[in-house]
Amino acid sequence: MQDGVDGLNRRVVLCRKCPRLVRWRAACAKNPPRRYLGQDYWAKPLAGFGDPKARLLIIGLAPAAHGGNRTGRMFTGDRSGDWLYGALYHAGFASQPNSDNRHDGLELSDCYITAAVHCAPPLNKPSLTEFNRCRPYLVHELKLMRSQLLVVIVLGKIAFDTFVKAYEESGGTLPKRRPKFGHGVSMRLPGGPLLICSYHPSQQNTFTGKLTRPMFQAVFKQARAALSG
Repeated sequence: MQDGVDGLNRRVVLCRKCPRLVRWRAACAKNPPRRYLGQDYWAKPLAGFGDPKARLLIIGLAPAAHGGNRTGRMFTGDRSGDWLYGALYHAGFASQPNSDNRHDGLELSDCYITAAVHCAPPLNKPSLTEFNRCRPYLVHELKLMRSQLLVVIVLGKIAFDTFVKAYEESGGTLPKRRPKFGHGVSMRLPGGPLLICSYHPSQQNTFTGKLTRPMFQAVFKQARAALSG
């Protein structure tokens, strides 16, 4: 399994399938905000991060231009990541509540994080073509993790839609009544993992109160309970 994940991640980091995203991630590194001047940007696709033997898989949307695209780690260097890793630490999946950079010693236990798209997109909006080009990586991850995966958390409606497509393409079976997205909604997939939906911890949701910390932490408590049970 380790070799499979490592090999896939090497392919992800070298990917140049989407010319618009290749240009954008480089442009962000060349012209950063003042607060990041002088920092060495990652400016490549982001590999998945976490425990390759994890029973919990978390799927986000895409790296932030000056978050993951800068630091080189999923959900690292922005406020969404502060929320995610804080919740993971609270539920016992992370060794520390903060993720500052890819060399800060953070480790995940029984948890792996990936994304619908592995490159930072302009305005945080990948195109349909970019989603389609990147989805095979998620399909491959799901195939690699099939025998161990017990819980999947999708962060946002877009991650939910991408997972549903990738899950079917990986050979998974959906219920006859197709699942619908809603915060806190969960469903057991036939012969497969428990799927738990959450609003994305973007500032659009957290600043407006649409998503609160207790709401977000409850999702990971549910995942921990499912794994413990």
